[in-house]
Amino acid sequence: MGWATMRAMARVWQVASSGGTQVARPPLDVALAALAGRQHGVVALFQLAALGLGGSGVRSRVAAGRLHRVHRGVFAVGHRLLSREGHWMAAVLACGPGSVLSHRSAAALLGLRPSARHDVDVIVPGRSGRVRAGIDVHAAGTLHAVDITIVRGIPCTSVARTLLDLADVVDRRGVERAIDQAEILRILDVRALNDVLDRGKGRRGCAWLRALLGAHRSGATATRSELEERFLRICREAGVTGPRVNAFVALPDGGFEVDFLWSAERLVVETDGRAYHGTRHAFESDRERDRRLVLAGWRVVRFTWRQLSEGPGEVTDVVQALLHPERQHP
Repeated sequence: MGWATMRAMARVWQVASSGGTQVARPPLDVALAALAGRQHGVVALFQLAALGLGGSGVRSRVAAGRLHRVHRGVFAVGHRLLSREGHWMAAVLACGPGSVLSHRSAAALLGLRPSARHDVDVIVPGRSGRVRAGIDVHAAGTLHAVDITIVRGIPCTSVARTLLDLADVVDRRGVERAIDQAEILRILDVRALNDVLDRGKGRRGCAWLRALLGAHRSGATATRSELEERFLRICREAGVTGPRVNAFVALPDGGFEVDFLWSAERLVVETDGRAYHGTRHAFESDRERDRRLVLAGWRVVRFTWRQLSEGPGEVTDVVQALLHPERQHP
């Protein structure tokens, strides 16, 4: 790519970042520092070209330790230490204009799902892109304007598009938890998600993502602890269906939020972790809750971490027996 092309590409980025207006160019180093400040400490070679920094100027700053290569054509300014956002931004810049953070990396940026992966997911529209160390490049075909957003200055896929892309790389429960988190954060747009699914027909995760969305509407599936997640996983693996998670049970004198609820069967399951249920106060409070639920016609059963870890089969046997007493032998 020639310097003239790099300058032309960078003008698009500069106009966008200045709100669409051309501004007087400050001294080079001031402009470079300002650009790096907007981009989590990293800049691209084509942006340096647009600032007026030629190849010799780039090389001299690299030699002096003022620019540090992160990827080919992308540099950290001033020092090598980058934040997580800096690494994400560097990966997007390395893949060229029009590229956006995606999949697991976008989910982490949007707050939908944590990711400890070293490699960064980036979508490159319409092409597969060059293989780069540390970057998982995904070809997207066509990215529509509604599929792209900017979060903390980083171009990334929208919430809806990110959920669809996640369905290609993580398991169903991982996507379901991301949907739950989007609703908790109040950024889940069901209409936008349905639009993305309509446009993504034929992709591997479309069918079951629609099914997950339907299940999500019928009852909460957001767990709040590893213990709750373990119980839900055990139930699903054993074919025990139907619990609502962290659901409210109304009583004549108020009510409670319970861990798992089967409304039709009048069954409540609580998962007891030591951190939340190990004190005397919690012990007494739990028993008072159980008494009030039983008096109101609910059946209550509790499982500990040890029981869920060491005897999952026994746990599901108990739950099945309570849900389907007619199936039990006399």
